Amino acid sequence: MNQTEQQFLKSLENKLWTAADKLRSTLDASQYKHAVLGLLFVKYVSDSFTLRQNEIKTDIANPEHEYYLNPEDFGGEESEEYLAEVAAELEVRDFYTEKNIFWLPIESRWQFLQDNGPLVIGGAELDIGDKKKKITSVGHLIDNALEAIERDNIKLKGVLNKHYSQLKIDQAKLNELINLIATIPFTFKDDNASLNSKDILGHVYEYMLGQFALAEGKKGGQFYTPASIVTLIVQMIEPFEGRVYDPAMGSGGFFVQSEKFIERHAAEKQIDAVTQKSRISIYGQEYNHTTWQLAAMNMAIRGLDYDFGKEPASTYTNVQHPDLRADFIMANPPFNMKEWNTGVNDNDPRFKYGTPPAGNANFAWLQHMLHHLAPDGSQALLLSNGSMSSNTNNEGIIRQALIENDLIECMVALPGQLFTNTQIPACIWFLTKNKSTRVDKAGRKLRDRKGEVLFIDARNLGYMKDRVLRDFSFDDIQNVADLFHAWKTGEVVNHVVYEDQLGFCKSVTIGDIKKHDFVLTPGRYVGATEEDDDGIPFTEKMVTLTTKLSEQFAESAILEAEIKKNLAGLGYEL
Repeated sequence: MNQTEQQFLKSLENKLWTAADKLRSTLDASQYKHAVLGLLFVKYVSDSFTLRQNEIKTDIANPEHEYYLNPEDFGGEESEEYLAEVAAELEVRDFYTEKNIFWLPIESRWQFLQDNGPLVIGGAELDIGDKKKKITSVGHLIDNALEAIERDNIKLKGVLNKHYSQLKIDQAKLNELINLIATIPFTFKDDNASLNSKDILGHVYEYMLGQFALAEGKKGGQFYTPASIVTLIVQMIEPFEGRVYDPAMGSGGFFVQSEKFIERHAAEKQIDAVTQKSRISIYGQEYNHTTWQLAAMNMAIRGLDYDFGKEPASTYTNVQHPDLRADFIMANPPFNMKEWNTGVNDNDPRFKYGTPPAGNANFAWLQHMLHHLAPDGSQALLLSNGSMSSNTNNEGIIRQALIENDLIECMVALPGQLFTNTQIPACIWFLTKNKSTRVDKAGRKLRDRKGEVLFIDARNLGYMKDRVLRDFSFDDIQNVADLFHAWKTGEVVNHVVYEDQLGFCKSVTIGDIKKHDFVLTPGRYVGATEEDDDGIPFTEKMVTLTTKLSEQFAESAILEAEIKKNLAGLGYEL
């Protein structure tokens, strides 16, 4: 993405969030998130419908196109018969669905919402096609539009969040929100840049999810993983084709980044990205109903096929994909989740390496994913740092079993301040059931890595994007990913050759890990970087430092005396 495109998106972010936040005074962040993102979805599908409608108009007027209508056959271009025929053609459903565009009835089109929003604030009867319908509020108007979209698009049945009429918000403000979203330019072109509606809305969705995670704090953040961390995992695991699964999918961030990964690598390999994307199958599960809906909308705006199960459900007690064996599994489950095992069978086959404690689901998530991993598959998940060393309530025994069964491939320690919702330090676990020589789904020839584990200490990578949050640059991400792939292949990857680097990475045997009591903290293995010797003798340094400290003490005493004097002048004695 070039600088012009980035500037456009940045200005769009600022405009949208600043204006939207002003309208949030009567709703909490979790309600407002779904109100805004639901309307953004309607705006996107409506804009896509309108673009396709304009294409059909052009085709109808083109004598060389199969859709051409000869005005002379209907009495000329201005005749009522010709105009009526054109209008009828524009409402042919197949013209839209053949291009994978959602069909929208009149009441679901954005212009209809914008035109009628002011009229229904106090209730009104509207003409919808050849029928009249009583609409009681702006919220009812939006719900009616969503119901019509679901009715006419089976793939979206039960997906859209139709509760706008129940929101405790001033209806005039809800109408303001419609008008605000109407101002979003979903295309951008100039001499140096071009962004389509999918690019723009996808970016807006990602940005708004991040902002809402900040606004919601801990509760909301459990469904949102910062894009840079997701990108790092995807770049390392490379889901180029096959079955992709996330058992704690939230809003579907891993699937979105998988699509972007395929687009980047398809361009590098000079193959068709659309064809390549058809070679992945997306499977997900989510417990929270509105987040489950949000994930489905997130997939729909990108035209991705997906299977999120029959319903939102607990991954532990109501598995939606019981027979799935996925090629790639990625997840950011809630850290240190308690009471996860309520209703779980004591003899559940998923927990073959040990029963995780009721007070912490970390190793339950990890083993659930392993259970659903294909024989040659790869999995990655974010967990709190405690998972690498804890011996509490069977966790040490489970970790030892995973190591001795040679399932751990790589451990990555992350910097602090990456998450909007928690200060808990985090790490990434990469696991596989097969470390033998083979060719992976991305076409890489992997070397025999049996009995080896790669440790990467990435705690010093990244930059502070603001006073609170740290982020990875794409160069940071690419460097770690290239290092991992160079280690796996034993070959040069993007000019990177793997070798141990003091303080950053080290390839370790299971025997070495055993000597460290099966602790997987990268810092134990990579060591500390050596500080450059400045050549100044220690005694000389100490003289300089103590002299400086003495000067600072003297200055402190003068300031203390001055403060006491000023307080005494005000009648206060210390």
